[in-house]
Amino acid sequence: MSTASATIGRRASIWSNRIFTKMYSAYAISSFGEWFDAFAIEILVAYRWHADPFMIALIPVMMALPGILFGSFAGVIADRWKKVNLMLLADAAETLLTILLLFAPGMYWLLPLLALRAAMGVFRVPAHQALTRQVVREDQLLKATSYNGLVNQFSKIAGPLLGAVALTVISPQLCILVNAITRFFSCVLLFTLRHIDENAKVEKQEEAVVAENGEEVKMSFVQLWKQGWAVLLQRRILCSSFIINMIVMLVILMIDFQFPTLYREIAPHNESLLGSMVAATGVGAFITILLLNRLGKVRYGLGIGGGAALIGAAFGSMGLLRTGSHEIWSIVLGLVIGVGNGLFIVTYNYVLQKETPEGLTGRIFGIQNMSVSTMMIGAPLIGGLLIHGMGVSKVFFLLGTVVLIIGVVCMGFQRILWPAKFQTTQPQEMREVSG
Repeated sequence: MSTASATIGRRASIWSNRIFTKMYSAYAISSFGEWFDAFAIEILVAYRWHADPFMIALIPVMMALPGILFGSFAGVIADRWKKVNLMLLADAAETLLTILLLFAPGMYWLLPLLALRAAMGVFRVPAHQALTRQVVREDQLLKATSYNGLVNQFSKIAGPLLGAVALTVISPQLCILVNAITRFFSCVLLFTLRHIDENAKVEKQEEAVVAENGEEVKMSFVQLWKQGWAVLLQRRILCSSFIINMIVMLVILMIDFQFPTLYREIAPHNESLLGSMVAATGVGAFITILLLNRLGKVRYGLGIGGGAALIGAAFGSMGLLRTGSHEIWSIVLGLVIGVGNGLFIVTYNYVLQKETPEGLTGRIFGIQNMSVSTMMIGAPLIGGLLIHGMGVSKVFFLLGTVVLIIGVVCMGFQRILWPAKFQTTQPQEMREVSG
């Protein structure tokens, strides 16, 4: 390619890509609905049904089971099958199941419906990532990933914030209905993409291997699945980041779904404070992502370790809040959690995108989703039991301290955990991601 052609290619905006624009719009609409829905469910079970902390802990467990059973295999399917069809079917099924949630009379109906809805959503993330890899130019791939992260954080701000306002006027059930409506519009957008050429594409280079006689032999489903795991475990940077992420997630997930329990103690008559705190985390993460793009680049160890340290410090400090504590502390600590979360998640996803060979995106993200889902089975249950025995504030303080220590250790040993000589490429300037 000539220099002039390359320059023209670089100047072309990603928003001129009609397929990506529709995909992005569908993702943005559904992400908003998810956060609106999640906050409404938290309020419904904690404040309206007065569910036990252990029953609250079962919510993430039921939502994680499908990811454990199908997560890594969903990545293989996303790499081989029609991506738009997978996303369309997932959104349609989630729309129907969300409507059924409106008629759930209690936790024993709510939990299985959430599990079924989560099962439909297992295929959406790897399919979205794999299709993005196909429809977006290589030099714009990280830019697309960053925009997806930004819309997720914006949804985290707008969803709970508007949900908190809406709950002062309408019921949690009507807030859940908003998610069903957004899913329907997402389906409509994806429906218009079902005939695109990329929808029928399969990563041919990853499906066949050359046998000893020189003939190509098609790789089986299991071989493709094993290939994804082999790449993850054999690449030092990917493996180190993956292990650290799992350790941090294990500790965080013990208490992440117990915020309603905590705020039921420190703000029993202020249901909207929880939504304001969650929205503050979205603001912090959103600002952090923008700042990282402006700074240009970030060290893997500093981003992952520093993000974990900030999250741990804020979680631990929340354990020190008491009934009557000023609301501003919840907002400030929410911002700190958001800054840490933005730093941690952006850096980790940056590592996955940077170090993953082309053609295995769906599988790597499928493995990631499956692993997080596995953590969600045991971690919330352990957290619920700890809270029963020790109290919610003390557990927040102790586990927050653990995450803080992990983050500090990661920063101190970053040259060992993420040595530059094992990186497949030198750290790319992150302003390429910002657009």
